[in-house]
Amino acid sequence: MLAPITVEEVMQSPIETIQPTESARTAATRLFEQGIGSLVVCENGSPAGIVTDIDISQLVSEGNDPETTTVEAVMSSPLVAVDCEEPIERAAERMREHNIKRLPVLEDGQVVGIVTTTDLANYLPHLVQMGRDEVPDEERERVSIRADTAYERDEWTFEYLGNEAQIDVGDTVRFTKTISEADVEAFAEASGDTNRLHMDDEFAAKTRFGERIAHGTLVVGIVSSALARLPGMIIYLSQDVSYLGPVPLGEEVTAECEVVENIGNNRFRLSTKVIRSDDEAVIDGEAAVIADSIPDSAE
Repeated sequence: MLAPITVEEVMQSPIETIQPTESARTAATRLFEQGIGSLVVCENGSPAGIVTDIDISQLVSEGNDPETTTVEAVMSSPLVAVDCEEPIERAAERMREHNIKRLPVLEDGQVVGIVTTTDLANYLPHLVQMGRDEVPDEERERVSIRADTAYERDEWTFEYLGNEAQIDVGDTVRFTKTISEADVEAFAEASGDTNRLHMDDEFAAKTRFGERIAHGTLVVGIVSSALARLPGMIIYLSQDVSYLGPVPLGEEVTAECEVVENIGNNRFRLSTKVIRSDDEAVIDGEAAVIADSIPDSAE
């Protein structure tokens, strides 16, 4: 049985605090200069609330003077927090319940850190779906929760088992999605591969497969999706592939990649495979990647 991951293991610490009597302008200056999104408000050493960059922006947009407005007037209170020994699932639940993206972490009533949706995303991608109200209606399915991907979708799931700070031999990453008819048609348009086996139901029914199937290269792309969720900015160096079976449209597939060798200079060799929902392997192979650092501006 796997031991539960606690909030203390993934939180950011130390954190920045501010007195409730300080001005909103002071809070804004500290947020900007330190490149952070929130300050925990403490009074006499005890946490009293939290003030975020959004709170300051709203204050200014409403025509209020940040110089004369105190932090106490704009902070969110009472403070919604989580104990450091709680499992990370509890932190995700609290974020969802209160529609927030940052959660101060307490130990014996004192603030010892903060955990964000980004911190939880690598462990609980299927649970962390915060901030969706800020996304335009036409893009509501896209959720930005990671520094190394532009967005995620609710129906995608991934799991990384390993050291979040650095790739090591034995680490495993899995990515799961359903390959839809829309995916196949979009890939055909993007690649130019309009083989009727992928595009024409009547034609495909007369082939050995008896139905339309996804492009093999599209299925291999699920491996790329898994590799993209390894720690760092992942760049493909090579991919060897064996195609073992077809993937019908509407089939859920999972890419599983395991780090099998550290080649050196941040380069790694991985075993790669894709399996269908019936546990039948459809892709088998190996990949080599380089793991660069994520640009600071993306964190």
